[in-house]
Amino acid sequence: MSKIVVIGSSNTDLIAKVQEFPKAGETIKGVSYLQAMGGKGANQALAAHRLGGDVKFITSLGKDSNGINSLEYFKKEGLDTSLSYIAEGIPSGVAMIWVDKKGENSIVIIPGANDELSSGYIHEIEKEILEADLIVLQMEIPYNTVKTVCNIAYENNKRVLLNVAPAKKLDTDIIQKIDILVVNETEAETISGEIIEHIGEDGVVDKLLALGVKTVVLTLGKRGCILKNDQIYLQIPAFMVDTVDTTGAGDTFCGALAAELSKGHGWNEALKFASAAAAICVTRMGAQPSIPTETEVRIFLKNITIAH
Repeated sequence: MSKIVVIGSSNTDLIAKVQEFPKAGETIKGVSYLQAMGGKGANQALAAHRLGGDVKFITSLGKDSNGINSLEYFKKEGLDTSLSYIAEGIPSGVAMIWVDKKGENSIVIIPGANDELSSGYIHEIEKEILEADLIVLQMEIPYNTVKTVCNIAYENNKRVLLNVAPAKKLDTDIIQKIDILVVNETEAETISGEIIEHIGEDGVVDKLLALGVKTVVLTLGKRGCILKNDQIYLQIPAFMVDTVDTTGAGDTFCGALAAELSKGHGWNEALKFASAAAAICVTRMGAQPSIPTETEVRIFLKNITIAH
């Protein structure tokens, strides 16, 4: 099994379940409240770990109670965070999440210590990062840090999986150093400068490939996902489940995909596994509490019917 390094954000999620999202100036009564660990980096690292990957997670936390609790939680989960940066005098990241009765979410993120994960620190731990075969990134840490990691990986022939979430325009120089680009429709449009309604899903994927990405995975929610590179084209349908909360589904997909690829599985098998993991995730509340184990996904795949 090859090694995975996930570099990214860690947040404490404050989750309120509501019937409907409030309008401007409106006060509503919530249904329930949950506090849980989150952040795209942490979600993807924990997903890859729970789903059978050999994972090291690099993040930045404050010395506050949220940071201390996060480190204790990761230790309990068995996730290696030994290379994480501890920021002085800055609070750990927080996300405030509303989830409506349909399972859709609305999120406000306060980055805090996540913004302190600098290019300088990445250079300090470069040797440890290069022990990995696959490096997984998202966009909740500084853009320059993402660029630095991509440059280091490219110079040393290490594969990079970049999930461009939240959506952000990328420099051409970064795009050409990405091995696996995982994006949803909004993110694909932001990077490509195209509108899916005008040129279609395949058209947007082709535009991303033309920019220099080696493999594009376009996630389509309940309609599954598309993968394309210079050798293969795959359409993987979604699984039918009752959605409770979509928070963390995309991160679970990315972590699961990384875990399966690290075990040497092919694209078709890896994408089906990742889709199943995301399907289980949306049937539960919260980001990290909803991430399934590898055993749960294997059982799910044996018993579930793919939606047509």
